[in-house]
Amino acid sequence: MEADSGHPLSASSIGVQIMKKKAKALRNTGSFIAFMGPSLIAFTCVLLIPFLYGVYLTFTNYSPITRTSDFIGFGNFAAAFTDKAFLDSLLKTLSYVFFSAVLCNLVAFLLAYLLTSNLKAQNFFRAGFFTPNLIGGIVLGYIWKFIFANVVTQIGKSLEYAPLTTSLLTNPDSAIFAMIVVTVWQYAGYLMMIYVAGFVSIPRDVQEAASLDGATGLKKLFKVTIPLMVPSFIICFFITISRGFMAYDLNLALTNGAPYGSTRLASMHIYQKAFQASQYGLGQAEAIMLFIVVAVVAVTQVLLTKRYEVEA
Repeated sequence: MEADSGHPLSASSIGVQIMKKKAKALRNTGSFIAFMGPSLIAFTCVLLIPFLYGVYLTFTNYSPITRTSDFIGFGNFAAAFTDKAFLDSLLKTLSYVFFSAVLCNLVAFLLAYLLTSNLKAQNFFRAGFFTPNLIGGIVLGYIWKFIFANVVTQIGKSLEYAPLTTSLLTNPDSAIFAMIVVTVWQYAGYLMMIYVAGFVSIPRDVQEAASLDGATGLKKLFKVTIPLMVPSFIICFFITISRGFMAYDLNLALTNGAPYGSTRLASMHIYQKAFQASQYGLGQAEAIMLFIVVAVVAVTQVLLTKRYEVEA
């Protein structure tokens, strides 16, 4: 009787546990939907669906003018590989990304190093250097366009230095350099804050141990500080590389691709191809190619730099 009476009790306890697990699962699902649902819906509507639709367009000759949308296979990709203007803009973009990423991070690292060295009014300087990042690319482009055309030229004339007597934006050889200068001015302060966080996170006992071992100045910087700052380098280079490839608003406001197309970066070329020339399929195919290039370069940079990451 005891054994027989024990079976219903164990079965009921198992049933109660199952019901509790189901209720917990429902609560977790409800919490997930409540907190993540709006983000997932926004992500799906703003990014996922347009991306998938863009991939579909690469296989068609869609044009809003002729109202055609015929399937043409990989024809757009073949045309993109033979589009000299696109390949030229891609090479310009690679050059722009390389120099802007290196200079942005170099300037940001030096600023962070100075502003974590017990400098007076360092919080004021941090806020000042960060401020340019708050200015939008369009506004920033027009501000620096005025500076290059009026302020820099006046300085060049007063110093009687011929290369600066005319705007750098009017010379095909210096216009891309001017874009890099503005990019460094805009992003260096933002990256500086990441490097400042990296400097602050270095354990004090490690620095004190290095000082006791005789490491001072540049030796301490290169042997102790920089190896421990690798996570900050990974983040900052990833940001500058990804943003550099996608640069459009600054390119539009500062040069609009001029002079003679010498500053037309890949994003601007793709926009003009798709929305001005109404070649949506070809423009989207070139956008997918740019996306692949960005992904390959960014992931490669992360993997290579992670090899040098050390623990304190």
